[in-house]
Formats: sequence, C-alpha cells, structure tokens
Amino acid sequence: MTTLFSEIQRLFERTYASIGVNLEDCLIDSRRCRQLSALAGAQCAELSMLARTFLREADGALHVGIYYSGWLVEQLEKHDPRSGLSGDNISPLIVFVEEINHALHAVLRFRAGENPSSSEDYARNLELQGSVDTYLVLLLFMAIFRRPGTMTAMDRKWLRFHMFSRETGASFSSENLRSRYMETTMLAKSYTLYLESLSAAARIQEIRVFHALDYTSKKDRISDVAASIEESDGED
Repeated sequence: MTTLFSEIQRLFERTYASIGVNLEDCLIDSRRCRQLSALAGAQCAELSMLARTFLREADGALHVGIYYSGWLVEQLEKHDPRSGLSGDNISPLIVFVEEINHALHAVLRFRAGENPSSSEDYARNLELQGSVDTYLVLLLFMAIFRRPGTMTAMDRKWLRFHMFSRETGASFSSENLRSRYMETTMLAKSYTLYLESLSAAARIQEIRVFHALDYTSKKDRISDVAASIEESDGED
C-alpha cells in the first residue's frame, strides 16, 4: 500500500537521486526518541517533540531515526493532504515533509563524503534545504488540487504564510537555535521567491545544483539571485 511517507520520499528521489533506502524503516517510537534525545544533549530538549530526525555515523555507516508524535500522525490521517490542503493539515504536513527531507539529504551528503556533524553549518544546511524543498512540495500539492484551473495569488500567499510566517525560533532560549531558525527561514523565503519565477524545467535544474552546495555557498547563491530579482523589479 502506498503511504504519504513513501510518496514524498519518491518525489524527492525523482528530483535529486535514489538513495536505495526505505526511510519508513527508520521510523522510531516515542521511547527510542526519548533515549536518543537524552544522548543528543541539552540543546535538543528545546526542539519540538512533534517530530525529530536523529543522525549518527558509526563504523562507516549512517544511522537514521525519524520520529513523529502520535498527534501529528493522527492529524494527517484525519485530514489527508492528498485530499486537499486546509488549516487542519498544513502545519502537520510541513513538519512531516521536513523530517523526510532532512533524512534524505543527510543520506545524499553522507554518500558524497560528508558525515553528520555537530557543526552549526551542517544543521543550518539541512534546515535551509528542508524549508526550500518543503515549500516546493506544498506548491505541488496545491497545483494538483487546482487542476484544471491555476493557482491564485491568494493560494501562494496562504502557503507562504504557513511556511515562512510561522514561529521562526524566537521562543528558543538558546541564542544559537534562535539564530539558526530565523536565518534559514529568511533565506528560504527569499530563495523560493526566485524559484517561483523560473519555468518548471529551470527550477528543477536550479535546485539540483543548489542542494549539492555547502551552507556558505547556498547563502552566496541566494544573495546573488535575490539581487537579480530586485534588479528585475526595478526595471519593471
């Protein structure tokens, strides 16, 4: 039986590359989540318990654990996004997609020679990529529901509100976490505006190049394209 999880994983793999791993096999229960959270340290305690992704390298292999709370799963089962997006499922869907994306890109980066790291740039890279890819998934869902019509400006405004105007980390007591989520949200918000200006084919090509960049190069790329958008607006 095809699940929402497997459909989203296959979507990402068609965009980037097959990882040859069924990430659903990496799902863990709440007890294991608590164990891994304790091992991860104090900063992890501030992160949301709605969902978490755990990464660890050992003996040359990448170990992945993905946790979803019972509440989040229940919301997506009661309000299946494949039947339409609404205020009941948009926030749970965002969290759901982001965790799959974190795991998939961690696997891709590991195979490219980058081990999971406690460095801030590694974490921010996954967060930024996750925000960008999740927004593109939301666009795809909305476009499907609008067929044979087209998405409206209000549709996009609604999606962008839920994706980029939600809590961006201001509630964290950790200055590092506040900075991480505020910066990556701001960058993703800017970059996705640029992506929406591209044709479908150009957008795919752009994000395939983007995903392989390190965090500093991603920021440089976003700065470049943001400047191009501003110049284009000025010409109009």
